[in-house]
Amino acid sequence: MSRISVRGFAVASATAVTTVGAVVGVASGSTVPAGDNIDAASAADTTTLADIPDGQQAQVASLTEQADTQAVQADAAAKKSAEESARIQAAKDAKSKKDAADAAVAKAKKLHDEQVQASRSSVRDASSFSTQSSYTIAQVQAMARAMMPSDQFQCFSNIVGHESGWDYQAVNAGSGAYGLVQALPGTKMASAGADWRSNPATQIKWGLNYMNSRYHSPCGAWSFWQANSWY
Repeated sequence: MSRISVRGFAVASATAVTTVGAVVGVASGSTVPAGDNIDAASAADTTTLADIPDGQQAQVASLTEQADTQAVQADAAAKKSAEESARIQAAKDAKSKKDAADAAVAKAKKLHDEQVQASRSSVRDASSFSTQSSYTIAQVQAMARAMMPSDQFQCFSNIVGHESGWDYQAVNAGSGAYGLVQALPGTKMASAGADWRSNPATQIKWGLNYMNSRYHSPCGAWSFWQANSWY
């Protein structure tokens, strides 16, 4: 006979509980009915088993090892389940954020397109302006602003500012280029109106047609001008 102190092992099955009860009964001289409602883990934490016969010590050790193994497996399974739940939730959160961002971009694009469409639908034709004997720079700029989408005016203005300084009667002494957009030769602008020499609205109309046909827009023309200093 030898003495052994067993603490802290949990028995996970009904068979294990019954066996431990039998072993304790042998050691103490009493019998614990297998059907009694006993908290095996709690009892194991507080009970010292003594004088266990040598032949049954191995059985108790085996049960302890089984309980430890089951506890480790249960912890690992719980950890894996928690990690998987966290991964799934993170994926859901990421998708929700992406969907919200995509919706915001789509809404902004729709608003921009509506604004552009509204701007384009309100542009005026050159013929809608009354002719004058002369025009100030401010008047010419107001014409240009009214004749094109608002998002294209600045690009058009940049080109005209470099080419003629908004002087609709500007003439290049070297090449003979004429007008706001410095058409070369100036007679090209006759396709937009016979009054191309004196009417800035006619010159603007021709310049817009030229920029749209060759560069798709005034801003396309301005991008080319920036890279080449001509258009």
